[in-house]
Amino acid sequence: MSDRPAASPFTFEIEHEGGVAYVRCHGKLISGVGSTLYTRVSRLMPDSKRIVLDLADVSYMDSLGLGTLVRLYVSAKSAGCSLELYHIGKRIREMLGVTHLLGVFTVIGEHGAIIRF
Repeated sequence: MSDRPAASPFTFEIEHEGGVAYVRCHGKLISGVGSTLYTRVSRLMPDSKRIVLDLADVSYMDSLGLGTLVRLYVSAKSAGCSLELYHIGKRIREMLGVTHLLGVFTVIGEHGAIIRF
């Protein structure tokens, strides 16, 4: 048995630039890790009116990860804040489509353009 702690399946960094909070996510957004993301990002809402979740490095998301995104969306709306998804991969796009949430979220493209579905 190893004494080393298990590596977290999900990490993220938060950067601020001109009133926008960028949250760069890495790994698997799965059961057991979403509460940390929710807690940290929801603390940004009173001060940041725009939050961008960069999902380029998210390799997998389960239904509880999707639930975390929905909770963040609802909290952002309630706080008068926008929550935008950036660099969503094919699998996440498919999951959002199957659940009819793709049109709910604001998805931004490579050059900041909003993509409507």
